[in-house]
Amino acid sequence: MTDKLIQTSKFLSLILRHAPETIGLALDANGWAEVDQLLAQAASHGKAISREQLHEVVANDSKTRYAFSDDGLRIRANQGHSLAAVDIGLPPAIPPSRLYHGTASRFVDAIREQGLRPGSRNHVHLSAAEDTAVTVGARHGKPVVLAIDTAAMQAQGHVFHVAANGVWLVDAVPPTFIAFP
Repeated sequence: MTDKLIQTSKFLSLILRHAPETIGLALDANGWAEVDQLLAQAASHGKAISREQLHEVVANDSKTRYAFSDDGLRIRANQGHSLAAVDIGLPPAIPPSRLYHGTASRFVDAIREQGLRPGSRNHVHLSAAEDTAVTVGARHGKPVVLAIDTAAMQAQGHVFHVAANGVWLVDAVPPTFIAFP
């Protein structure tokens, strides 16, 4: 992606996941925003985005962060929200018996004590592929991959969801379900 598209993607992440009020945008209960309203509000706040740029960002985002509604009139982030009022409405899903979480080595001691918590987000993010977890962990420092016993978690009543981009979501992961390297 070009620098302009990367900047647009970062702006969309802020608006559609964390702070729509920054440009006076309202998301519905499932995190959807009207495309026309997003484009108008962004432009009125000095962040002009063309419809073509918006489509290019959605189509080319390596993490498939965004999705258009079936009719193309609305857009939302697939996961990663920090807005308590947003419930992306994913049904419960049965995960593979093991999922992975990538983190930086400096966070491992805290995770051993507290488990994985969503922090400012609504869910903990897990991946089905170990290499994806390595990439995620490397964004924050020396990567460490934690293996999660999702079968045992589910047996104890933890509910999982899977976002449209394949990211697995859960409220938290207690340390007893985490295999540390």
